[in-house]
Parts: sequence; structure tokens; C-alpha cells
Amino acid sequence: MKTTDAKLWGVDLGGTKIECAVLDRQDPSRVIVRKRIDTEASKGYRHILQQVKRLVDEVADSLGESPFQIGFATPGVLDPRTQTMKNCNTTCMNGQAMAADLSAILGCEVSLANDANCFALAETHLGAVLDVHPGAEIVFGVIMGTGVGGGLVAHGKVIKGLHGIGGEWGHNILEEGGEPCYCGKSGCVEKVISGPALELFYLRQSGRAMRLPQIMEAYFAGNDSFANATVERLLENYGRAISTLINVLDPEVIVIGGGVGNIDLLYTEGYNRIKKYIFNSGEVNTTIVKPKLGDSAGVFGAAMLFA
Repeated sequence: MKTTDAKLWGVDLGGTKIECAVLDRQDPSRVIVRKRIDTEASKGYRHILQQVKRLVDEVADSLGESPFQIGFATPGVLDPRTQTMKNCNTTCMNGQAMAADLSAILGCEVSLANDANCFALAETHLGAVLDVHPGAEIVFGVIMGTGVGGGLVAHGKVIKGLHGIGGEWGHNILEEGGEPCYCGKSGCVEKVISGPALELFYLRQSGRAMRLPQIMEAYFAGNDSFANATVERLLENYGRAISTLINVLDPEVIVIGGGVGNIDLLYTEGYNRIKKYIFNSGEVNTTIVKPKLGDSAGVFGAAMLFA
């Protein structure tokens, strides 16, 4: 089977699904093939590698050609010093030399980036950023859902950083003495404004368990003081946390993905909260938008690592 670099190959390596997409290198918006299979992560690290190979081989067979390079979106990061994975919520990947192992099993060059970085890269080159600020020098991608993460793109490229943790916004301390986080600290951004964190706050205040969409409904209905307190907690801490991004990076665009990012108040009243903390006389010119690519962002961003 021939090998060619005429196409961009990407794999989104999730805890539940592994997805492969092949894009046209000359026009990356054109998807040539897209396929996914189950990760079956409970069977362990070596099985995940075999699932990746199975998927890539199936896609290669359908195209009649093998990849020259493949980019991977991963649920953690590759430590530049040790060349092993860390911070993966698919815990069997931690401590593994995944880049070397994937390259060996697939017989091609690979590049790995955190899934939030791939999200930011895809939205920069193929998604929301093109609509509001094409050619943006700095873009930050925020994930606000079950967890909170971030990805940084500068001059069109992912910034991984010295320790491989570039963009890890979700693990800065936002609330001193707050909820313990799996990272070992307490009061991280993730433990304050993620969906589960907001639901926990509501439960502790009210004694009732409600999902975040229900809390938002109660807030807009105007008859639930605990919902009001939960939304106020979200908005105020969102303003504080986003202002640190702007103060340090000053991006032209921030793209906010994840379930919490669907809350429209973040794009209206959220701006007012940012103004309280930004180092710019209360003026916020950063464009903050919802993503355009949905669940395609991870695999498209992975493919764009070699664009």
C-alpha cells in the first residue's frame, strides 16, 4: 500500500470512542473519510493501542493508502522531558510512552496534543475564529463542561509549553480552601465553575439535587433563591477566571466549548463580570464566542497538527 502526505490524518483518542478523520491537505475543510470505534479502555493500555491500529488500518484500506503522519488528540499531555503521558483521565495511559508506542505500531510519524489544544486549533483554522477574527494572533479555547480545560494557539500553532501544560487554565486556584481537586490542589477553576461543581454547590445550599439545565430553568423562572446564588457564583467566578486569561495572554478570540459554555449569560452578563477584573480600565474588546465545530473539533484539530 502506498504512503502519501497529500492528506491530513487525525485521531481523537477519547475514553469512550476513538475517531479517525482524513482531511484534504489543500482544503482541510473537506473531509475525505471519517470513522469511529469504541475505545474499550477498560481492557487496558495495550488494547487501546491495538484499537487505534485497527481503526487506522481500516481507514487506510478504504483509501488504498497509508498515512505519512498522524496527529492525535489525547485526554492528557505528553511530558516533553520524560516523553510519557500525564494528567490523563483515562488513567491507564499515564506513565506510558504513547508517542513512541503509536509511532512504532503505526509505522509513521505522530504528534500528540491535549484535546483542549486540538479544540482550539480546529476552531482557529476551520471554525468560529474564521467568522469573527480570521488571522487572529492569539486564540484561547476554553472547555467548560464536566471538567474545565483550555488550549492555547499562537500564530496558528498550538503552544504546548516547557512542561507540556500550556493552556491548563482549569487548574489554577480560584477559591482558596475550596473543593479538593484530583490534581492535588483545592479550589481549582474546575472545582468552582464546571457543571458538576455548580450542581454540588446547589445541592449543598438547597438540599436538593438538580442538573445544571434545571438550575438554569429555575433561575429564569425567578422563584428559586438557590438557583440565583448558583448562577451568581458561576458569573462572578467566570469573570475572575477569564480576566486572568486576558490579562496574561490578551487573545483576540476566546472560544468557549463544553456544556456550561452553552449558557448565554456568559456572553452578556459575563462580559460585565470580566470588566470588574481586567487590567484595561473596565473595557473588554476580546471576542468571546461559542464553537462552530461541535464534537468534530478534537479530531479536526488533531489532523491540523501536521497542517
